[in-house]
Amino acid sequence: MTTVFDFGNGMVPAHQHMNPCGRLGGWVAETAFVESTVYVANTAQVFEYARVRGNAKVFDFARVFEAASVYDEATVSGNTKIFGNAEIYGSAYVCNSTQVHGYAQVYEDAFVCGTSQVHGHAKVHGHAWIEGNSLILGEEEFLGDNRVSG
Repeated sequence: MTTVFDFGNGMVPAHQHMNPCGRLGGWVAETAFVESTVYVANTAQVFEYARVRGNAKVFDFARVFEAASVYDEATVSGNTKIFGNAEIYGSAYVCNSTQVHGYAQVYEDAFVCGTSQVHGHAKVHGHAWIEGNSLILGEEEFLGDNRVSG
């Protein structure tokens, strides 16, 4: 059932996502796309033109918005914000109060947590581990067994 919800900029048409387990999940704007295979926690939000597909999971108070994408087996949790044209995919895990935005990508088995920011055209992938208050920006690329603590 479509109703309206305020994602922070006024009321917009939205609905609560029905999770694969049959339980009602978080709010999804009618302009966003979330596949039926996706889990969205009842406190999480997906809005504007964001896309969440595959077996992705959006936990806790995570927000996916603007034109961002989360897909495959990726997980975002905590107070994470994924926005701009950012992509989180593969088995990537993004948590705590991390922000991934711009054209940044976090993918494969990468782990990004803490109050980290990944933005610009940065790429974090492989078994890279970013935590703390790290700032990954511009054209930086972290892959393999790189570990960064800020």
